[in-house]
Amino acid sequence: MRHALTGLALIATAFSGVLAVEKHDSWNWGAGIAAPPVPADNPMSLDKVALGRRLFYDADLSINGTMSCATCHEQHHAFADGNRTHPGALDDPGRRNVPALQNLAWLSPLTWADPRQTTLEQQAAVPILGDHPVEMAMQGHEAEIGRRLGLDPCYRAMFRKAFPRDGGRIDYAHTVKALAAFERTLISRGSDWDRFVGGNPDALSGAARHGLAVFQRDCASCHSGRDLTDTKFHRIQAAGSDHGLAEVSALPDDTGKFRTPSLRNIAVTAPYLHDGSAPTLTDAIAAHEELSVNADIPALLAFLNGLTDRTFLTDPRFSLPMEACGRPL
Repeated sequence: MRHALTGLALIATAFSGVLAVEKHDSWNWGAGIAAPPVPADNPMSLDKVALGRRLFYDADLSINGTMSCATCHEQHHAFADGNRTHPGALDDPGRRNVPALQNLAWLSPLTWADPRQTTLEQQAAVPILGDHPVEMAMQGHEAEIGRRLGLDPCYRAMFRKAFPRDGGRIDYAHTVKALAAFERTLISRGSDWDRFVGGNPDALSGAARHGLAVFQRDCASCHSGRDLTDTKFHRIQAAGSDHGLAEVSALPDDTGKFRTPSLRNIAVTAPYLHDGSAPTLTDAIAAHEELSVNADIPALLAFLNGLTDRTFLTDPRFSLPMEACGRPL
């Protein structure tokens, strides 16, 4: 037991030292958790987070008003969506599985196969403005975002509070800054595994502790750190039509490589892998050739189920806002 606790503590400690951390003492990131890097031009504030939360659920950020961020990122799925892929606002087919969203403030790079996406402000352009695939379809229509939001007097008031130094300007740049601020608050640290690492040996069942040993033996080389990802790119299967990292690097050796996903809340984010081709956790485990001892799979599943943070899945601070500016939405 003590060995398992020590091993997980070492994994978490090693990860926490990877990031170049800035000081943000005025914002509560969690007890004992090092502050993440926050862009100097987008400091955190409660008003900005409140604005970002409303924008996260607003379909006016898509060309035809049919898709918000929350359309694909549903809270009860840890902000994944339960589908293999998700079509865009204009019904363009999705390419890759929707990732869960938690502890993003500490995560970089942010997407399956593009190491250039290092900040939340930058990454927002992928769904909003991207064309491979087309998701929210706002490329070339950035000014329309400001126009639409500016028609709402409550939004005007919220932007003024969130960005007082900029006169409350409503435009694409300030919209993504608010979204990023909200997304940095999507913090999940309340699983049984967190309690176990925090010093409660009874937080994980006997089967889950056995699974932890299997995990440390077979999985932790890639699924390392506090959020169980090394944030590096690996190939675990033969490359299909999606060339992964090679699309960006143009290096043949990167074909079929994808970033290691975090395993937090993994039990509620099926289906799995970059293309959603694994319907269950057992299928996802089977895709990893190094995990070949079938007798260990039930224990490993017990451990993976212990990574679910039930409070995070229902926390009202992250849910669809029902009012703004004192009025129902």
